Amino acid sequence: MAYQQVKVPQGGEKIRLDGGRLQVPDEPIIPFVEGDGTGRDIWRASQRVFDAAVQKAYGGKRKIHWMEVYAGEKAFKLFNTWLPDETVQAFSEFLVGIKGPLTTPIGGGIRSLNVALRKMLDLYVCQRPVRWYKGVPSPVIHPEYVDMVIFRENTEDIYTGIEFANGTEENKKFKEIFKEAFPKEYAKIRFPDTAGIGIKPVSVEGTERLVRAAIVWALANKRKSVNLVHKGNIMKFTEGAFKDWGYALAKREFREQIVTEREAWILGNKEAEPGLSIEENAKKIEPGYDMMAPDKQAEIRSEVEAALALWPTHGDGKWKSKLLIKDSIADVTLQFVLIRPRDYDVIATLNLNGDYLSDALAAQVGGIGIAPGANINYETGHAIFEATHGTAPKYADLDKVNPGSVILSGEMMFRYMGWHEAADLIVKGMEGAIAAKTVTYDFARLMEDATEVKCSEFGEAIIRHMD
Repeated sequence: MAYQQVKVPQGGEKIRLDGGRLQVPDEPIIPFVEGDGTGRDIWRASQRVFDAAVQKAYGGKRKIHWMEVYAGEKAFKLFNTWLPDETVQAFSEFLVGIKGPLTTPIGGGIRSLNVALRKMLDLYVCQRPVRWYKGVPSPVIHPEYVDMVIFRENTEDIYTGIEFANGTEENKKFKEIFKEAFPKEYAKIRFPDTAGIGIKPVSVEGTERLVRAAIVWALANKRKSVNLVHKGNIMKFTEGAFKDWGYALAKREFREQIVTEREAWILGNKEAEPGLSIEENAKKIEPGYDMMAPDKQAEIRSEVEAALALWPTHGDGKWKSKLLIKDSIADVTLQFVLIRPRDYDVIATLNLNGDYLSDALAAQVGGIGIAPGANINYETGHAIFEATHGTAPKYADLDKVNPGSVILSGEMMFRYMGWHEAADLIVKGMEGAIAAKTVTYDFARLMEDATEVKCSEFGEAIIRHMD
């Protein structure tokens, strides 16, 4: 495509997808949005870190050709639009990009620029790794136990935005149709005359591609488990279906590589007591078995038989080396990631649950200021790595705030590109700067004997500690 607003670098090549695999040249062109507010300071510091990591890792054999694209306030001032078509086209054409925080326009138009980009490019995974860096202030006793990666569904659930505001004609019409077609369900609305209405779509396709991405990533990175987090005890046909479809996908496509938690119980019971009958095993995994109806008891026995049929590939302890697929209720998960974080590894969940979980976990390891994130379509290869915090306009252009979120998002980007050596140097530099207590104000005020530095100086400290 010929660009009018975007200046495409003369050197460099596009990243491509070939045969389902990302093909990254030695000098890729990477589109970036510097971001609004503090984004300008953060991007300058981050870009220096990225370039230094690539130079130190590859000695000049690899190089990033940065290509600025526009969104947010800068785009509006230059082109009178919050999200130019060329920006979306550039992210689409060049596959992999990175961005700072963006302002959400007020008073109509695009509800959220971040949401718009995710929808336009169908970036169905919001991937949020959460881990602690030694020395980072934390409100929990053992932040080092936190090492999780959240795969948050990015296109369904509340992100569809299907709502009918109370008092509007659309709301009135929807309720009239709903009452006529589903009178029993309509009667469940406690105050129908003043109720706003929202619809929560969750599909088989949306669930399967998210869970598949989580499992593939977990296997490739030698993680121990994937936890399907849901509120299926209440929302049985959306969140409950997410859980059921997730398990079904795991068994169908990854049977040799995974074991479900209940299968692990059944196989473990058989290993501990070889003479255990089907019914005795069923009673061990379901304490209320004797009180169940006969058809439900039969269902549990069938589950035991199916698990024991895996004995050739999973028995005699072989299941212990498989990727464990399990599930937990969302509210229980929010408690247990706090008090039993080592029980959680990779989490696959719907949009709203993932929103709560990712920020709650970030608080345990230093806050959202250093929390990285990415929005990815693992089928097309498209990925935008981004700051997970806001624009903090009161600190704009003061060279003050922590650039960690964008820097660690870049570390994620390098791993996605297969440039692990550069990613490792960023981690090393970040760990070194924090261990030396050379930090920005947000950490300095919480650490004893810390040296408070500017945003740009923190970036320079990271670069020094790469060595």
